[in-house]
Amino acid sequence: MPAAVRRDHAEELKELKAAVKDIDRMLSAQSDRLDRQFVADRTWAYSAWRERYLDHPLLGTLARRLLWTVDGTIVGFADGELRTLVDDPVRGGADVRLWHPVGHEPAEIVAWRDWLERHGITQPFKQAHREVYLLTDAERATGTYSNRFAAHILRQHQFNSLAAIRGWRNKLRLMVDDSAPPATRELPQWGLRAEYWIHGEGDGYGDDTTDSGSYLRLATDQVRFYPIDAPENSASCYGGDYRMWLPHGAEPVDSLPIADIPPLVLSEVLRDVDLFVGVASIGNDPTWQDGGPEGRFQEYWTSVGFGELNQSAETRRVLLERLVPRLAIADRCTVEGRFLHVKGERHTYKIHLGSGNILMTPNDRYLCIVPTSGAAAPQTGYLPFEGDRMLAVILSKAVLLADDLSITDPTILSQL
Repeated sequence: MPAAVRRDHAEELKELKAAVKDIDRMLSAQSDRLDRQFVADRTWAYSAWRERYLDHPLLGTLARRLLWTVDGTIVGFADGELRTLVDDPVRGGADVRLWHPVGHEPAEIVAWRDWLERHGITQPFKQAHREVYLLTDAERATGTYSNRFAAHILRQHQFNSLAAIRGWRNKLRLMVDDSAPPATRELPQWGLRAEYWIHGEGDGYGDDTTDSGSYLRLATDQVRFYPIDAPENSASCYGGDYRMWLPHGAEPVDSLPIADIPPLVLSEVLRDVDLFVGVASIGNDPTWQDGGPEGRFQEYWTSVGFGELNQSAETRRVLLERLVPRLAIADRCTVEGRFLHVKGERHTYKIHLGSGNILMTPNDRYLCIVPTSGAAAPQTGYLPFEGDRMLAVILSKAVLLADDLSITDPTILSQL
């Protein structure tokens, strides 16, 4: 900032900085709100949508980077106009919806990804690259619940914050003789309630709790769906079976068959849960390589930290296959299976695309690099969406390790 501006316009500068801060905060909140609109089943009249979204001075900066359907036709905004996939302008309509990739052919989704890239549009969150969670054979077999995200160990307070951001209701588990409902997301537009069954993990006060007695970690179980007005389930904070607490004379309500849940609702709920696991799992934390208290999470940490990729990591893998050739270190990097392989001078490194954990030659020795809280992706020329911090971590580690002779950090050097 020029000294003359600071000296002569101090008050105006203060007001400007406050306005920028307010705008950033508002944009972040509105981006999160739009990201939750996929399950709202919302339709806007075209004229109202243009006024409130596309042409709005603030929300327009988000809306013009998203894909919409106008009377069933998918459109994006480029060169001052709403345009179809072949860039024909669309200048009017009746009804507008936020577009979701579920139910669309892969070739069509890829074509829209190419369209966004061709026009240099970075979406405010994943939409064209959004993960789609389809019903699996295992879920057809279990019938009324999904075990896809069971048996994970999550950091409770991080999970609780993420759940609130994504519109879930949750109660912190305390190491006391009490019960709590599962993490719950109500979906009134569909008449449904989604539940993620969780309970406190551990039995050592202090080792497994905060000083105030709340569990540090949670163990996860099933995802279920109920009619929105079904009585609430609850279970002991220590663990155990969930049971439905019934008003006098009421009959229990069974959870609904997974196959009967609308595909968009199923996909979005499971995507939320995948986010909870992908961010809050101790398996994604490089500092947990020793397995935590008494080493009891060692097997879990290894299975998550280097295991099969979840859906969000698969999306990351597909994206990296397109990004890596643009990097300055492209000649040292290849994407193979679950890993980004990076050839350094000291070793060859394998960065797991789900957790960001690293193995190095020889013998797949573990390399612990703890990213800083502000880790940013190196310049790639173009990124199709914002918000994937793990992608930034993986790319930053790749750039560091490709030039491993220049590493000066003593903690990292001691492991090489």
